Amino acid sequence: MISAIIQNLERGKKLVWNIEQHQYTDNGVAPYYSSIGIHMRHVLDIFDCIFDGLPAKSIDLTQRRRNEVIEQERLLGLRYFELIIGKLQELDSENLDIDIEVSDDLGKGKVKAKYTLAAVLIQAHSHAIHHFASIGYIIHQLGISLPDEDFGYNPTTPKTIKY
Repeated sequence: MISAIIQNLERGKKLVWNIEQHQYTDNGVAPYYSSIGIHMRHVLDIFDCIFDGLPAKSIDLTQRRRNEVIEQERLLGLRYFELIIGKLQELDSENLDIDIEVSDDLGKGKVKAKYTLAAVLIQAHSHAIHHFASIGYIIHQLGISLPDEDFGYNPTTPKTIKY
């Protein structure tokens, strides 16, 4: 599981590494006018929340850092990727079944649910793929190539054949 999550985050890191600063911060693509940097920061913030809450076994996904400097500075975005990937590499795969309380706001106030560490990591991974798909739309509009053909695709999604 951890290797699959890291592999996906490496795709994001590769994209950030291979674009220019102005492309990282370009927020001119409709309809949401968000940048690659904003999406990347958000994706990594979710993982950061997991690591922040792990010692207490209580993760609050509403307590994201939202460090705007990371979404404005491509090199800081790359460092954030390295930090999160490093923390994932340090996880003991034997402890993925520990119980964790996760809280989030689904639109009507905070709710709490019992998860395992594995479950919240799976959720963060799926969330990352979802945002990478949104980034795929942005980079297409900016004329940037996908870092690889699997960027933004959930492994269970059938791929269409291009003719």
